[in-house]
Parts: sequence; C-alpha cells; structure tokens
Amino acid sequence: MIETLSKYIPEHAVKPVFELIVSNQVHLKIVNERVTRHGDYRKGLSGKHEITVNASLNKYKFLITLIHEISHLVAFEKFGRNIKPHGNEWKYSFQIMMVPYIRPEIFPSHLLPLLARHFKNPSASSDTDATLSLALKQFDQQNDKNYIFEIPYGSVFRIHNGKIFKKGALRTKRYECVEVSSGRMYLFNPNAEIELLTR
Repeated sequence: MIETLSKYIPEHAVKPVFELIVSNQVHLKIVNERVTRHGDYRKGLSGKHEITVNASLNKYKFLITLIHEISHLVAFEKFGRNIKPHGNEWKYSFQIMMVPYIRPEIFPSHLLPLLARHFKNPSASSDTDATLSLALKQFDQQNDKNYIFEIPYGSVFRIHNGKIFKKGALRTKRYECVEVSSGRMYLFNPNAEIELLTR
C-alpha cells in the first residue's frame, strides 16, 4: 500500500496517510476517472469502510480528495450517521485532518495561503473555490481543454457529456450559458473545463 500511495500523493504525506488508512480500517480503491466526482466514501454491507479516488487526479488533488473522504468516515463515526454529509461536523473533521498536511514539505509554497484560506470553511468540493481549483489544475497533465473564464463572450463550447452551450454573461461568480439545443439557461463555474468549438 505504501508503494501504491507513493505514486499518487506527495512523498512526505505517504507515511501519515498510510497510518490514517490503517487506523480507520479503510479499503482504498483507486479507480478510473469519473467526471461527476473525484472520490467517494461508503460503508459497505460487510461494515468495511470503502473509499474510491480517481487515479487521474494530480498528487495534490488526490491527497485533498482522500482526506476529504476519510473525513466523512471520521465524522460519521464520531457524530453519528444522521449528520449532513457536508455539514459542520464534516467540515470540522476535514479541517482537523487536513491541517497537518498544509506545510511546505507537502504542498508548493504558493498553494499554502490558498489552502489555508479554503480550510477556514471547506466546501463540499474544492472545485467550487475557483482560485484554489485553478492553482491545483496547473499540476494536471496537459490537455487541449479550455476554461470557461478564458473564452470570449458568445463562444460556443462542448462539455464532457457532449452537450453544446453558448457562453453568456458573468452573474456574481458563475457564467450564464445557454444550451444550444434546448435554449435552457445553465450556470457554470469559471474554472469548468470545456472544449471550445470553432464556428
């Protein structure tokens, strides 16, 4: 397990994460990419704690996702199963569990202030924190995708499921985009990855 973890998370996080996995009796599965989620926690029928994390994540995103999922387990065990999945008990657990990793041996120094800010009140997905999400994406493998905030107003683009949209105006923090086939309005985070279509 240590050898496997060392392929997916920063070197100085491997030993403490391994200890977390063992002490919480986690069955970790590293899976092919799922577009809708980075990771998942469930208590199996056998009582085993099962956590899955996408293999495609960069090592910093993988570490955050793994700690996010272990925090679900810890929050449920400590506060009971009736808590909200991303409620205060989970936020508290995630903060406590993540703090030991927010240091320069594990994360690049320019990410540390962004992580510190994010973990004052962690959200259900770090993707909704556009600043942190974009900073983390620089460590992803190169691809030919664009981000919504980069493309001009009125541009036409395709998302992961093949649907085609036209970019509209920025509304507070998200962009209004019209689905071309239905005319329905959708809101997109600025850092959503899309494929720009040339007309």
